[in-house]
Amino acid sequence: MIKVFHITIKEVQMEVKGVSLRLGEYRKVATGAEKNVIDFALKHPDEAIGKSIHELAAATYTSASSIVRLCKKLGCGGYKQFQQGLVYEQAISRKTRKTVLDGITTEDGTEDIIRKVTQKNVASLEATEQLLNKDSVDACVKLLEHSRVIDLFGIGASLLVARDFQLKLLRVDKPCNLSGDWHTQLLYAKNMRPSDLAVAISYSGLTKEVVTCAKIAKENGATVIAITRNSPGTDLVRYADRTLSVAATELITRSGAMSSRISQLNVVDVLYASYVSAHYKQCMNIFEKNRISKESEKGR
Repeated sequence: MIKVFHITIKEVQMEVKGVSLRLGEYRKVATGAEKNVIDFALKHPDEAIGKSIHELAAATYTSASSIVRLCKKLGCGGYKQFQQGLVYEQAISRKTRKTVLDGITTEDGTEDIIRKVTQKNVASLEATEQLLNKDSVDACVKLLEHSRVIDLFGIGASLLVARDFQLKLLRVDKPCNLSGDWHTQLLYAKNMRPSDLAVAISYSGLTKEVVTCAKIAKENGATVIAITRNSPGTDLVRYADRTLSVAATELITRSGAMSSRISQLNVVDVLYASYVSAHYKQCMNIFEKNRISKESEKGR
């Protein structure tokens, strides 16, 4: 039995995060043997956990050496760290599934609703924090730095998140485009160039309009960042160069975005704060230049 089960979640978190997303992203360029391992790990994570490297090789019709090479390509120190990442993500997945099931009932009073909604938002934020990978955030900051223009895509509640990000980008003088009209978003996507950056926001990762824009942006050579739930197999993730994960704490068929919207806003805040931190002096000068004085400050 692999010793991976004798470590704590905190220890795993320090080792490697985002294994599933790395698997999904790397699958686009993986060899046939590597795809067998990737598909097995993504579709049957509970079965993959605890298998020795030779057992996993037998189950996926590959070799132990192929699996070791795959682990290295994913940024893992080795097979043990790969296993630790799977254990960690399954623990997060079980926690988020419990959050989904802890819904509002007709018997709940106002105090119960206040408590449940707040707790669900907090749980979603905590799970999202554990999913965010430092390397992915840093890579996205670099993409923000070097992009000619940033086009934002989102529909419904995700459009609200995109508007928040647009305002933040304008505050640091980053050229960006966003429209509440989908046809206009489509035109932005069609006009993108290889030097441009698309940020596509969709909790489900299945929103047709957002996926279409991401696909067209990708076909035009632009780089795509997806802000979406932790599910590597979605249509949106397929077109993303980088993915920033949101905890899957809401059902796809839901009455209205709540904890998912809060978590998406949190991801935007993390990305923005990381960008400002990396360009602190420059951003401080821009903030001072762009500062809008309040009415109460006049005459002081």
